[in-house]
Amino acid sequence: MPIYLDNSATTRPCDAAIQAMEKCMREGYFNPSALYAPALEADKMMRECRAEILSSLHAPRDARMIFTSGGTEADNLAILGHLSCVHGGGRVLYGAGEHPAVKEACQAANGFEAMEMPYDREGRVDLTALREIITPDTKLICCMQVNNETGAIQPLGEIAALRKEICPDAHFHVDGVQGYLRVPFDMAALGAESYALSGHKIHAPKGIGALVLGPKCRVNPRALGGGQEGNLRSGTENTPGIAGLLAAIRSYPKEQKMQEVKMHLWECLKELIPAAAINGPAPDSPLAAPHILNVSLPPVRSETMLHALEGEKIYIGMGSACAAHKQKVSAVLLAMHAPRHLAESALRFSLSPENTMEEMEQVARACQKNFGILSRFQRR
Repeated sequence: MPIYLDNSATTRPCDAAIQAMEKCMREGYFNPSALYAPALEADKMMRECRAEILSSLHAPRDARMIFTSGGTEADNLAILGHLSCVHGGGRVLYGAGEHPAVKEACQAANGFEAMEMPYDREGRVDLTALREIITPDTKLICCMQVNNETGAIQPLGEIAALRKEICPDAHFHVDGVQGYLRVPFDMAALGAESYALSGHKIHAPKGIGALVLGPKCRVNPRALGGGQEGNLRSGTENTPGIAGLLAAIRSYPKEQKMQEVKMHLWECLKELIPAAAINGPAPDSPLAAPHILNVSLPPVRSETMLHALEGEKIYIGMGSACAAHKQKVSAVLLAMHAPRHLAESALRFSLSPENTMEEMEQVARACQKNFGILSRFQRR
């Protein structure tokens, strides 16, 4: 049986999501903007999904939730939609390891000074460096909840405190694509104005995501038309995708064992391959997400090991799937000042609640076997 450990790239839709989508397409296909009873049922399902997401994030009272096509659109709407409401320019800050959906949106904002918040060696925003660049004219701060390559949980509380001290009117956007349902989040307590999530990272289908907006958040629409989603995202809603998202959220296990399974993989790897090195926080650290393990196996290059494991039907990642065809060495690891030889041999194992201890043992043995063969051949 194949072993899938690239869940940060995408997840297999769960059975509940598939069943909900099929039922919606066969029986509940009505346009939720229509006024007859079956259409009102579709609208009711959408309202239930909104309530489920707002509750799961501990969103503030009167927060709004916009359905999007995924995390990229949600991030773009939050960033560019907000900055279009801001006049007079100012500074925009984003983490050094942000997903391109955030980084490129910040850099594309005309009339603003986009600056990168440096990372420390654990792959988290360097708060000392941040204090040097955060200014009273900062208009937007963007930071992911969990880094998609290393699993480093970002210091959102500390960033929020700096914002409150130096630029209390700045908009704080959190990209929660890699954190939602896997790492706890309290939007009201943090004081974030917006939060983005993507369905296909949590066993819902591709093509559905959400943006949660705090009650004081100002955003201009990026798509104009029929005025759906409170005039912020026109277009007939993707009701099958929303049905799948709702089912996936409701069926996502409340008690997760991914941390234990991840630790078992690491313990097996370091026992079988002493050269193995962690990129990011220590796997057992509270600063590390439970589902991502980034490991270097020098001198074997990432792509070489990835394809060797693929031959054994073990599927892993090297970094952000959205940048996989653009670069050979992870920009995230370079931002962390990782040694070049470790960055060139980095592998990302990303888990789901479905992965087992036995699978981790099988993966570690496959890594050991291929490492023994491939480490004999080094590029000169």
